[in-house]
Amino acid sequence: MASILTNWCDGNTYNVVVQSTGGSCNTTAEVMTAFAAEAWGGQSCWGPTGDQFWCKAGDGCPTTAGIQAFNICGIPYTSATLTVSTTGGNASSPLLYGLMFEDINNSGDGGIHGQLLRNNGFQGSSQSLLAYAAVGSGASISIDTSTALSSAIKSTLKVSVVAGTTGYVGFSNEGYLGVPVNADTYSNYFWMKGAYSGTIILELVGNYSGTVYASKNISVTTSADEFSYFNTSYASTQSPDGSNVWRLRFDASKVSGSAIWFSLPQLFPSTYHGRSNGLRQDVGNFLEAMNPTFLRFPGGNNLEGQTTDTRWKWNETIGPLEDRPGRQGDWGYGNTDALGLMEYLQWCEDMNLAPVLAIWAGYSLGGTSVIGSALTPFVQDALEELEFLFGPTTTALGALRASYGHPEPYDITMVEIGNEDFIPCATYAQRFTPFYNAISAAYPNLTIIASTANSNCLPSPLPAGVWMDIHHYLTPSGFVGSFNEFDNQPRNGHAIFVGEYANTNFDSGAQIYWSNLQGATSEAVYMIGLERNSDIVKMACYAPMFEHFNMAEWSPDLIGLDSRPNSLTGSASYYVQKMFANSKGDTILPVSSSVGFGPLYWVASSTVFGKYYVKLANYGTTAVNVTVNIPTASNVQDAANLESFTGAADAINQPLDVIISPVSTTVIGSAAGGWSFLLPGYGVGVLTVNPA
Repeated sequence: MASILTNWCDGNTYNVVVQSTGGSCNTTAEVMTAFAAEAWGGQSCWGPTGDQFWCKAGDGCPTTAGIQAFNICGIPYTSATLTVSTTGGNASSPLLYGLMFEDINNSGDGGIHGQLLRNNGFQGSSQSLLAYAAVGSGASISIDTSTALSSAIKSTLKVSVVAGTTGYVGFSNEGYLGVPVNADTYSNYFWMKGAYSGTIILELVGNYSGTVYASKNISVTTSADEFSYFNTSYASTQSPDGSNVWRLRFDASKVSGSAIWFSLPQLFPSTYHGRSNGLRQDVGNFLEAMNPTFLRFPGGNNLEGQTTDTRWKWNETIGPLEDRPGRQGDWGYGNTDALGLMEYLQWCEDMNLAPVLAIWAGYSLGGTSVIGSALTPFVQDALEELEFLFGPTTTALGALRASYGHPEPYDITMVEIGNEDFIPCATYAQRFTPFYNAISAAYPNLTIIASTANSNCLPSPLPAGVWMDIHHYLTPSGFVGSFNEFDNQPRNGHAIFVGEYANTNFDSGAQIYWSNLQGATSEAVYMIGLERNSDIVKMACYAPMFEHFNMAEWSPDLIGLDSRPNSLTGSASYYVQKMFANSKGDTILPVSSSVGFGPLYWVASSTVFGKYYVKLANYGTTAVNVTVNIPTASNVQDAANLESFTGAADAINQPLDVIISPVSTTVIGSAAGGWSFLLPGYGVGVLTVNPA
């Protein structure tokens, strides 16, 4: 006996996961290319045409050797007619397509956060002079652990000057493999200590060319008793490349035989929405163009810490930067936490995103689980974080929030307890329950999300209304095979959040570095499956979101950049996300079709304003002529818009070489006669029919 667990089309081949059951059969799952038949007899051959068929030899348990398949997925079709109903269907989640962020691949420091100077507070576990260099003969630099800026920033940069030195000396910082220098206005901040009265020269300079793109002289007076804070701004001309440094110089003759200390130098280009300590404007705009609806933060693994003490601590990421100690991040480099709790929420407010706040849940990546009474102070810490975010200004924590510039409570409706707790599965129920009980009692209107959907890891019964987070990093065939993952998901009040997903490996198992067209198309197939079930699948987000090129611990990623002009690059996956998120309906509509799913996949939706969307993905090598009919639609335009892209299966976008991006064409048709167009192999498209 055998049962079929799942099946899918891969190109022109029908794939079936078959599990042997009963009798002398073992219970291991086999993946084989075979016909979707429930009964296995003796020697037989079958197929829809005389020259395309399967043969099965022998009785009993099916084996890979006993099946011969002849490159068939039904008959590979070259045309498909889709008829969309304007009635029926199911409501679609308004939050379906969003963002997940954690500081990985220098995506925060050196990425979306606007501050461009690296290692500016000597934070993290391995202090070094990384990114710094002395400037000028007679000057030397060192890290001084005895001259702290604050109780949080305990190490500062000491610039020593040899007696008799003249001219201007100082130090430079190369940023994150170069400082991006554009025709922009830069804001510059730094702390300085030491007996000095004179000129400070701030510059943006070509590292190899020596070209000065920006220069600003400021007059300062400082003492040896305390640090003084300075800020200024200046315009820059455009650098042709990313090989630039920021440098600070002072009059050596006034420090001859002595030293000056510096701390927390900061350099910002224009920021998103003009925010102080804000996001990079270009990256913010690039993400906003995706039309996302939510932001999950701050992780991800970077929430958890390698140990309990090195976890992400919300109260060490708020307030003045000089009071934020930073931490050793979980991806191998120090985090400044300049992109902290309130900056994440400012990001949400500016981009109109619903925050999904992850709460540390008692597990650290080193393998430690905190359970029982030992968890109590961490539950209390979570309650204090929420009090800081929600509390009135008459409370101590609410007043603290107001003092940092946000007197109004934040609008947060979703809290996730932990991250990927299918890994420390054995203790999650013991850890989830105290957090759930305390948070839901204090804030009954919050939606609580469990960080796994594995029932073996969750309390039984799972409290009513709790959502479950699922993560998928799959091959292209894996995503296509998961197209119908949620078709039979119980509608029992436990909604689904697909909190991380991406095509990370080829079908061969080899790792993917750049998101390619075949993988992005497989993600589109999966997303169509999510959207078809978006009454129960409430949210989904690709991960990781961002990388600084040549500084990545994980690939592929949705977008990336480096210090070069115009290096901000969207992957093939980015453009799928952007197309789908900008074409979302309120209601998922029934569709009748002339063909089955595979290689073509589709979902149709409508808005309350009378607009219709049909999303399509062709996960095959053969073009399909598609006709979309909406026979009962009224008052729609004859001219529909088709946004689509296609190319070779292995096509990729690389920095300064984007070859995959959507193009828009007009398709003339009518509701009764339909709209017809060609969707090439490995093509993804969205047909939009607008109201008249």
